[in-house]
Amino acid sequence: MDKGKLVVLGSINADHVLNVRQFPQPGETVMGSQYNVAFGGKGANQAVAAGRSGADISFIACVGSDEIGERVRNQLASDNIDTRPIEAIKDTTTGVALIFVNAEGENVIGIDAGANKSLTPEYLQRYQQHIVDASALLMQLESPLESVIAAARIAHENNTQVILNPAPACELPDELLSLVDMITPNETEAEKLTGVKVSTADDAARAAKMLHDKGIATVIITLGSKGVWLSQQGEGRSVPGFKVKAVDTIAAGDTFNGALITGLLEGKPMDQAVRFAHAAAAIAVTRAGAQPSVPWRNEIDDFLARQES
Repeated sequence: MDKGKLVVLGSINADHVLNVRQFPQPGETVMGSQYNVAFGGKGANQAVAAGRSGADISFIACVGSDEIGERVRNQLASDNIDTRPIEAIKDTTTGVALIFVNAEGENVIGIDAGANKSLTPEYLQRYQQHIVDASALLMQLESPLESVIAAARIAHENNTQVILNPAPACELPDELLSLVDMITPNETEAEKLTGVKVSTADDAARAAKMLHDKGIATVIITLGSKGVWLSQQGEGRSVPGFKVKAVDTIAAGDTFNGALITGLLEGKPMDQAVRFAHAAAAIAVTRAGAQPSVPWRNEIDDFLARQES
């Protein structure tokens, strides 16, 4: 079957995670445990989710000219991603997130964008053919906003569908929203974009209508364990997820996004694509870490087969 091509534009980070009993006060040193480095960044997480779930995908991104950048690129290539549009930027470091996790499972995070800042409109120009040739472009908001807008414009002019996962939450110009075909905020991001606090289905419908009014045909508001609110051309309904025992919700939303677009590019009807994405996210939350938790296609198919048996 001829699948549509996907291009993801986004961030790459190395997540340095340290578990501590309680967060240190200014000037205080606390002992930690279980230190590990995992590859993350919303762009990379979504690209990995798409690659592992079966998409024909290329990824436009930047790493630093450091050893970890080289390791990340090798890892992404092994996840079935075309990494040619990922350059190592001279004299920069790969993006990092420094994460403390306390005994309650809460986290505090500091981020240095590093090489992610180098994904400029000029950088984008070198790889714009990937967008022109693709069926869909998936983006988030950890890259420079001007580049996200420029990529959306290239896609829009070449009939490439534009999917925006508006995370981390921030207000966005109507100029960008008018170029978006599908948007996938969570409750917090939906509230930031519309001013509507999303607690009920009615709230989700109101927020979705405001996004439709900005020119976006498909709105999918992710509601964590409650599933999603799916609204197409103003017709909305709730699509429940799967009940599983969650270990760690890091990258659950990213996994959902990558798998959703994979399903749609295979020609699955929207409801089936959402169910496929729910299955991928359900598997991811039962495992620790960002990219280590992302499932492969056979695992998603097996999970769905078990639900139906």
